[in-house]
Parts: sequence; C-alpha cells; structure tokens
Amino acid sequence: MDTEKCRILLTTLEKGSMSKAAEILGYTPSGILRAIKSLEEEVSLPLLLRTPRGVTATKEGEKILPALKEILRQEQVIREISGDVNGLVTGELNIGTFFSVAANLLPPILSDFRKKYPGIRINLVQAGNKELRERLMSHELDAAIISRQTYEGPWIPLIRDELVAWLPENHPLAGLSAFPLKQLEKEPFIDEIPGEETDIWWLCEKEKLHLQVAFTSVDNYSAYKMVEAGLGISLNNRLMTASWQGKVKVLPLSPRQTIELGIAVPETPSPALKKFIEYMRKAV
Repeated sequence: MDTEKCRILLTTLEKGSMSKAAEILGYTPSGILRAIKSLEEEVSLPLLLRTPRGVTATKEGEKILPALKEILRQEQVIREISGDVNGLVTGELNIGTFFSVAANLLPPILSDFRKKYPGIRINLVQAGNKELRERLMSHELDAAIISRQTYEGPWIPLIRDELVAWLPENHPLAGLSAFPLKQLEKEPFIDEIPGEETDIWWLCEKEKLHLQVAFTSVDNYSAYKMVEAGLGISLNNRLMTASWQGKVKVLPLSPRQTIELGIAVPETPSPALKKFIEYMRKAV
C-alpha cells in the first residue's frame, strides 16, 4: 500500500479540506482527490465524504483509519531503524503534555536534547489527560507526559508533583499554612478544563468532594487570573505556577495530595522515542 496516499487522506481529514491538505503537502486539490480515489479503489471502500462544510470520514473510513495511522507509524519506525543502523539518529516525535510541563519543565531539557540529537524533531501537543490518552491510543501521539491516575498502559515514572490550592491574596484563609481539603466544598470554585479527567477531577472522585463550581475555564492561566480577580478558588499542580507572578496565594492541601507525572508510551517505542525516554529519565 502506498503510504503517501495514506498520508494524503489523513492530512485531508485532519484539516477538513482538500485545498488545505494540498497546500500543506505540496499538491493541487485535484491531485489530492486523485490520490484518495486511488486509495479507495485499492481498499474497495469509500473513505471520504464531501459536505458543504468540508470533508469527513465515511463510516467505513472511520473503521480503517487506525490501521492507516499504524502503517504511517511503522514507516517512520523503519526510517528510524535504518538511520540508527547507519549511525544517523533521526526521527520525528509527537509528544503530548500538560501546559505546566511544556512551559516549566521541558524547555531546558529539549534544548539539551536537541544539541545531542539534532536529527530528531519534536512536536509538542498540549491538552488534558483524557485527550492525550485518547490521542496516544489512536497513534496520533508517540508518547504523552501525563498523570498516572488515568493511564494503565506502559509507563515511565518521572517526578511527583503536589496539588495545591489557589486563593486570592486577600482571601480570609490565605494566611493558613495549608488549605483544608473539605473546605473546598464551601468555596466558589473555578474548574479548569472540565470533562478532561484532570487531576482536580481525580481528586474529587477519590475524596468524594462536591465542589460549588462558579466558573469554568478552558486553560489554566485564565483560571489563575480569575482567582487573582477574586472570582473564586481553584486547584492545580505546583509546577503550573513555577514561573507565574500574580496576587494569588498558593497553598498545599491538608492532607497533602501528590500526583505522579510520567511518560505513557506504546508497547514498542521507536528508536527515536527510546532516545527521548532515556534522555528524559536522566534529565528529570
């Protein structure tokens, strides 16, 4: 099977447009269409559905997409093995991660990794636990740096981080040395990235907490600024606020709550991913 046709189809579906896929891949829209038609003939299935709002996969296409993604992944593995045998460490990795890890942990590590392995390109994808786990399972990601609580596959532990409470500086309880866990139920709460099985969600499930959600936010920094504005309190890991400055009091929880951050990996990591994992373990 022609892997280039697989790449064309997957890019078209990802962008939702033949013209956008053509621009990215260096084809004409008609060339994109011909390649997809050829792939459909090869597998004897309709794969692409054209609508007024763009393109999407057919029901038959949805069933075959995981296999097509795996074909492209294996093609990349073959290239990496070939380069490794010839003494050329090359590859491209899509690594999923939290914003806190991407902003406050990875930059110096990636800088040194790039110096040692200039032939390996790394693309960072930032999202929550649930999305990263799903994208890893569908082979959209080569690995994901996530919380241990929501993952049961192959796992490389990295660090333990602490869950902390964010309070406005003028909050009556801001002077405490630690924020009582049950007090969370009595405060207006700002929920971050709801529906993504975050560490907040995990803690509430574990401790059977019923929060009074006053606001929600799709990103952590917005939640931080909402706390600063006095709209409520929130939770996050301590790593998140490592470089932030604001009128927000960061308190540990009582009892103390920690999470394990690590690398969720596939059963058979590629040569480039093995290099990345090895370097991350040493660096962290």
